[in-house]
Amino acid sequence: MEKIRVGVIGCGSIAQHRHLPEYGMNKRVEIVAVCDKNEERAVRVANEYGAKSYTDYKELIESGTVDAVSVCTPNYLHAEISIYALNQGLHVLCEKPMATSVEEAEEMIEAGKRSGKKLMIGHNQRFVSSHQKARELIKNGEIGRVYSFRTTFGHGGPAQWSVEGKESWFFKKEEAIIGAMGDLGVHKTDLLRYLLDEEFTEVGAFVEENAKDYGDTDDNAVCVLKTKSGIIGTLAASWAYMGKEDNSTIIYGEKAILRLEEDPTYSLIVQYANGEVVNYQLGKIQTNDEGGQRNTGVIDEFIHCIVEDVVSPVPGEEGLKSLSVVLAALKSSRTKKITEI
Repeated sequence: MEKIRVGVIGCGSIAQHRHLPEYGMNKRVEIVAVCDKNEERAVRVANEYGAKSYTDYKELIESGTVDAVSVCTPNYLHAEISIYALNQGLHVLCEKPMATSVEEAEEMIEAGKRSGKKLMIGHNQRFVSSHQKARELIKNGEIGRVYSFRTTFGHGGPAQWSVEGKESWFFKKEEAIIGAMGDLGVHKTDLLRYLLDEEFTEVGAFVEENAKDYGDTDDNAVCVLKTKSGIIGTLAASWAYMGKEDNSTIIYGEKAILRLEEDPTYSLIVQYANGEVVNYQLGKIQTNDEGGQRNTGVIDEFIHCIVEDVVSPVPGEEGLKSLSVVLAALKSSRTKKITEI
């Protein structure tokens, strides 16, 4: 089988700890190029993987040496680079959030349709075993009607793991556009849409810039969300959790409560209304904590959809729906009003 030739654009932490190692583990992939505006970093990473280094993403895309690219750049470049690559006939895996506006996201989707190439958004929480099991239990009626939920994704922020620390683009509004809500909140809007299998219609949010004095992006948010069928719950996204990372979700149903990634041993705990408790050990979720850089499944799914020519498991349309919830939350915080999605 011919290998898929891959280029990675942006050589920061997400590329070094997730994309590149996972491409390296996939037997159907050849890493041939990397790109970063920091030439020293690009050369170092390229040497590690036996690839060619670039500092200009257009040069990499136009080189004719790659079939697909990962876009791992600051948020404001996601749409620009993805559209350029798709227009040049390359498959694209873009980090989340896929874009910084609805208009950008729609342009990406249109570029994918025109090119006939795959566009996938890196929402890795869909591929976590406990989340997939929870979706199955909800879908088959095991917990009855869902009433409410509580989901959280918080840690100390990119300063702890970004290659540039406190100088990272994550803290610069002109490059990030969206801070913790784009970094963490969009993971949870996507997860909840995946678990509940329905769309959100309204959001009320408090989004603050109160945790980091070295940046001007949002870093601490709490949202109240409502789905089309009337399920209500809360979502927190924060770079202000200075202790242990929290990446947990609780689903409150008619017949049972699902506790996801809350317990250190059991990744899913089902507490039934009759008092019965079922514990599942399904493997740990990936994390930025020490020793937590596990295979997310995103790369394998991306390569699979290219090789088998099947629909991307997280296409641009899904990325846009999850992004739209975040954008509505930011609007709600600005206007101090409940916002329709």
